[in-house]
Amino acid sequence: MSHKFKLGQNVRQLGITYAGNKSSVVDGLFEVVRLMPDDRSGEPCYRIKSTSCERAAREGELVLAS
Repeated sequence: MSHKFKLGQNVRQLGITYAGNKSSVVDGLFEVVRLMPDDRSGEPCYRIKSTSCERAAREGELVLAS
């Protein structure tokens, strides 16, 4: 599959919960910093970065920021 988002685009990662002291829903603004190979299911992946963290995300977890 080809990647929907491009380097430098701003995206939001919606509805992702993380375990820890408290579970929370993340709705964060990120910049696409790297296009990664498709995962095992064939879905494109990205490396995304915010002011506070950097992480990997699948294309289905992201929407273009307005």
